[in-house]
Amino acid sequence: LMRDALREGGIVSTQGECQWLHLPLIKDVLTFARELFPVAEYAYTTIPTYPSGQIGFILCSKNKETNFKEPLRRMSPEQELKLFRYYNSDIHRAAFVLPNFTRQALAGDAAAKTA
Repeated sequence: LMRDALREGGIVSTQGECQWLHLPLIKDVLTFARELFPVAEYAYTTIPTYPSGQIGFILCSKNKETNFKEPLRRMSPEQELKLFRYYNSDIHRAAFVLPNFTRQALAGDAAAKTA
């Protein structure tokens, strides 16, 4: 339903739970998302008020060329400092750098998709 509601090239982002607390659920959701979308990724950020201090995101795209790991809008470090208190392009990229236990748990799913 959600995929069909998106325009061509459309993306969706949904809460992806915490890798420390819900890794089996994340794997299940990501597996399902990869059956529907050519691009599906897991990312996370720190949220001090959330249990365990982290929250994840499942990002999906109808466009197989989408690269969520790179910021879409390019800004100079000076612009980032002026506009954002927290966000910068390095934080964006780092959101997709997963700890080994998460990478391993989710890798079999990605490998199966590309096989």
